[in-house]
Amino acid sequence: MTEITPAMKQHSKTPATTKGAKTRQKLLNVAEEVFGAKGYFAASIIDITQQANVAQGTFYNYFESKYEIYAELIRQLSRDFRIEIKQEVAQAKSQREALEIGIHVFLKWVKNHRNLYSIVQQSVLVDEQLYRAYYERLAQGYLKGLEGAIERGEFKNLNPETVAYCLMGVTSFIGMRWVYWEDKEVPDEVVQDAITFIFEGLVRQEGKDQKGE
Repeated sequence: MTEITPAMKQHSKTPATTKGAKTRQKLLNVAEEVFGAKGYFAASIIDITQQANVAQGTFYNYFESKYEIYAELIRQLSRDFRIEIKQEVAQAKSQREALEIGIHVFLKWVKNHRNLYSIVQQSVLVDEQLYRAYYERLAQGYLKGLEGAIERGEFKNLNPETVAYCLMGVTSFIGMRWVYWEDKEVPDEVVQDAITFIFEGLVRQEGKDQKGE
């Protein structure tokens, strides 16, 4: 089980009213844009409050510092993505189908949150534990399904954690290549090639049609 580190704990202040919750979320939404555009070290609380049209003093009603809103933003992005994946794969009839749905959902999700890449990558310099916690939480989301599929004989008897990180690597870098670097949708044929690679590997199998032949 993943150890709970200081970077994984909730430090921001919970609003007592609906209006307060909306203001807090507005600050987080703007922080996603500011940190994505300027980077953590160049961005300031003033940048966030001015763009959000919120008084600087109001900021401290919800967050203690620039670091706290940054850390909460990463936690929220991770949490929201994992919730969406869970909802979308709930009706999957097999773990393979669940993984295929998950790939599509991830690539669609990062298209709407393309700053996720720069924000998370910066965290390795801001707080390595925050960076590590982000990926460990994503890996944990894969493990239960992978372990079940292996026990049922649906997947090969491989180390589930190793497989989880391989899956994260494939989808993350494909998203980076098209969504983050070029701000484009990932082409359907690229997604299909990734799925084929994940489930069939690189070695040609006798008796199967080969792409382009």
